[in-house]
Amino acid sequence: MTTAVRVAWLAAALSLTLLLCALSISIGSRSIAVLDVWGFLLRPEETAEAAVVTQLRVPRTLIAVVVGAALAVAGSLMQSLTRNPLADPGILGINAGASLAVVIAVAVTGIASIMFYMWFAFLGAAAAAVGVYLLGSGRRRTATPARLALAGVAITAALTALVQTIILTNQEAFNEFRFWTAGSLEGRGLEITGAAAPFVAAGLLLALLLAPALNALALGEQTGAALGVRVRRTRALTFLAVTLLCGAGTAAVGPIAFVGLGVPFLARAAVGPDQRWSVPLCLLLGPAMLLAADVAGRVVIAPQEVQAGIITALVGAPLFITIVRRRRIEAL
Repeated sequence: MTTAVRVAWLAAALSLTLLLCALSISIGSRSIAVLDVWGFLLRPEETAEAAVVTQLRVPRTLIAVVVGAALAVAGSLMQSLTRNPLADPGILGINAGASLAVVIAVAVTGIASIMFYMWFAFLGAAAAAVGVYLLGSGRRRTATPARLALAGVAITAALTALVQTIILTNQEAFNEFRFWTAGSLEGRGLEITGAAAPFVAAGLLLALLLAPALNALALGEQTGAALGVRVRRTRALTFLAVTLLCGAGTAAVGPIAFVGLGVPFLARAAVGPDQRWSVPLCLLLGPAMLLAADVAGRVVIAPQEVQAGIITALVGAPLFITIVRRRRIEAL
């Protein structure tokens, strides 16, 4: 595949993302003329309609861009690290760790503010990821992809059981967790975007820097080492990048399914498995997918809304089946 074709895909993805950003700002459960919407952005006014645009839709669009990019790139890194196209960031127990931290924070303190428990969610996600890495490494053993996957499944099962135990005994924690776990962009202000953005930026920078090393590791650990890649360091830094990206995204809006699975699959189909190209494409397609899901959720049963996490799950399930069927055909 030529460089020109790959650049064309990046340009198309950027155009699609910008278009969906415009739609996200323009479309909502409250009907506002498109020209008025853009007028409010250019000339701020102190009206109810202007407040809807500038205080609700613009922050919602920004958080979708940040979280979509984070989850998509995290999925690309995870699939490259495990050499498994069906791997998802949730395999590291990140979603389960964040969920447990949220319900504990709400159950213990009684505070049901997203800005309060978002930090607990991030810490829980990071702690779970570290636990998976340590368990997958074992004593003086290498954290191979298979060991990481098994450790992630085990820790996810244990943490999920704890979450269910807490929410069944605490009504307030159950009510807040039910909203958070649906994966909603509604009500996320600029302060939440600002809190998550530094972690996402650090994770994205790491992902871009690690792309050449991950390409070498895709040929096998021995081949990668022969090419000069420091295997353990690369794997640990990739793990750190996934934790920063998926932890911040999940903490900000709750678990969003299939963005980390589907977007890397589409990126590889477009530009190939080279991480130097697939990571930037995921960086653009991730926001596009999440924005499209959020916009669809606003109009499908207007004036009510469907959470973006539900829309991505409905769209992602057929995509997952398609990926599995293709893998089965290739294996025959």
